[in-house]
Amino acid sequence: MLEKETINFEKTVLAGIITQDQDEDKLSEYLDELEFLTYTAGGEVIKRFSQKMDRPNPKTFLGAGKIDQIHEYIKEHDVKTIIFDDELSPAQQKNLNKILDCKVLDRTNLILDIFAQRAETSYARTQVELAQYQYMLPRLTGLWTHLERQRGGIGMRGPGETEIETDRRIVRDRIALLKDKIRNIDRQMAVQRSNRGALVRVALVGYTNVGKSTLMNVISKSEVFVENKLFATLDTTVRKVVIKNLPFLLSDTVGFIRKLPTQLVESFKSTLDEVREADLLLHVVDISHPDFEDHIASVNSILQDIDSMDKPTIMVFNKIDAYQPLTIDEDDLVTDKTPMHNTIAEWKATWMGNVGEDNALFISATNKENFEEFRKKVYQAVRQIHITRFPYNNFLYPDYNENDAAE
Repeated sequence: MLEKETINFEKTVLAGIITQDQDEDKLSEYLDELEFLTYTAGGEVIKRFSQKMDRPNPKTFLGAGKIDQIHEYIKEHDVKTIIFDDELSPAQQKNLNKILDCKVLDRTNLILDIFAQRAETSYARTQVELAQYQYMLPRLTGLWTHLERQRGGIGMRGPGETEIETDRRIVRDRIALLKDKIRNIDRQMAVQRSNRGALVRVALVGYTNVGKSTLMNVISKSEVFVENKLFATLDTTVRKVVIKNLPFLLSDTVGFIRKLPTQLVESFKSTLDEVREADLLLHVVDISHPDFEDHIASVNSILQDIDSMDKPTIMVFNKIDAYQPLTIDEDDLVTDKTPMHNTIAEWKATWMGNVGEDNALFISATNKENFEEFRKKVYQAVRQIHITRFPYNNFLYPDYNENDAAE
């Protein structure tokens, strides 16, 4: 169970579907993550609903019988919100609002809400607001709930449609204004990046809540906000770091997540430019998470989308202090060994030990475990990029010697 802070949590239920592409175990993983997202947003999940379907119902996402069951539960337990694991169409959201008579959200809406809570700077708030308006635009008709009671009639149809069209125009104008504002900030940030000189750029990337900000604090001795919630950090932080006598720039970027809303990928384009323009990526992975291999695939998918998959990358498997392999009793002749039974040493012997040219590290950023090995690997990678760019500086940065002074 998640530890609850002394705040008023909103009673929430979750819903998802089991399909040919998403079995029961996979849905359970997604709903676990959705519950953590809900907790991050200030909700308390008291029930989960699922249904096996070939495809979502185009009108209500779930079948009529399951919707009736959910409606009864919501009324009986005074539930305020239901969150669906997949994005709902405007028609589905409108119909569900009418039937269930409670707040109906989907995964995209929830993530946008968390981003809105977490945005600290004017730029991040502008990016999130743009994504929210882009999500809202096709759903405006459903937001006019008072029009549903008018059922047509003389003198009713025109004003209603005019009101909705007026809102659409306002939202479109606001979207255009926000895009223009972001373009201006993007140009300023591009100038800032170009003014950073010839220093090698290193970017921390990874799934949300894998320890990127903790690692950033340890490497750069800075104070980046860290919290055990999803999307604790939205704004990109850039620090100058020196290992031995070799300086480079290190940036901590927004965490990725499965089913990341396309609106956010688009509106956070400039933030992701830190990744696009990086010379080296440190792909941080929470090895203690049971779904970490899926997380790697999700991050790689987004890196592919932003044309950054071909960059030199060091895989940093973090939180080895929290990793607990599953155990099998010696007398158990039934249970098959799975990857989650692997020890760290056994993981190292798998594909993890053969990423690129042995570019895999196993560390604990919190306990600084194996941190000297991490520093050495990063130094060597940054040094290689630097002397390739400036061969005449080769003598300035000798091979890493662990007996030298730390800085």
